[in-house]
Amino acid sequence: MTEGPLTLAATRELLARLGHDPRRWLGQNFLVDPNIVRKSVELGQVAAGDRVVEIGPGLGTLTGALLATGASVWAVEKDTSLAAHLRRTHGDNPAFHLTEGDAMEAPLAGIPDPGAGFKVVANLPYAISSPWMESVCLGPHPDRLVLMLQREAAERLTAEVGTGHWSALTIQVDLAFERVGIHPVPPRCFHPAPKVDSCLLVLQRRADAARLSPKARQVARALFTQRRKQVGSSARKLFPDDPRVAEWVSHLARHGLGSHVRPEAIPSAAWRDLS
Repeated sequence: MTEGPLTLAATRELLARLGHDPRRWLGQNFLVDPNIVRKSVELGQVAAGDRVVEIGPGLGTLTGALLATGASVWAVEKDTSLAAHLRRTHGDNPAFHLTEGDAMEAPLAGIPDPGAGFKVVANLPYAISSPWMESVCLGPHPDRLVLMLQREAAERLTAEVGTGHWSALTIQVDLAFERVGIHPVPPRCFHPAPKVDSCLLVLQRRADAARLSPKARQVARALFTQRRKQVGSSARKLFPDDPRVAEWVSHLARHGLGSHVRPEAIPSAAWRDLS
């Protein structure tokens, strides 16, 4: 077992001992600030008995902090050598469950019965943040998420309707979660230091959490490829023989909107009407 979160010096020493160089293609920027590790656990409100999903645990510094609370952790790690290290470090703990593989193939790390409730606390590989988040929105919704993300990605995921970052994915996030807050994390908190600003994004599942229908997701994706055009004309061009889409456009009036609006002006509740 590790003794507390890893510092920069301890991280460098451990990487040298493992003979492991950070792999950029896997987004390996290891968290080396113990305060941020503790903050992640605090923001997740992780307590004994909780079930927690962790994506890309890497050297296991956050993993150890999560396990120390008495929570059970389900983690997914793609890097073979780091997965072996995690098994050596935490494998004797019955509360630790590791899936070695791609987080996009196991977005919830194989946690059993996710409908029974769980949280996500993760230093998410930045390259998969959007597709992974969409997978989470489509499946059983976590009670709470604390995600280490590129600051720009966090702003996009939680953008407001009517802004340039409102998108098909943002709609899904908005239907399922409310943004509790964003905690800034500077580059010096990682090894190697990324060239972007990061943050901890905290999301809480809505009491009335919902999902878009497959049809609504299809239409939203298509209409947002022409986000500067009016939805009425775009819908007629993209879905000329689909009466459901035509009816949906006509019913935008229920939300005080007309067919002349652009996709970014349509709130998530209106998209939900499309089934």
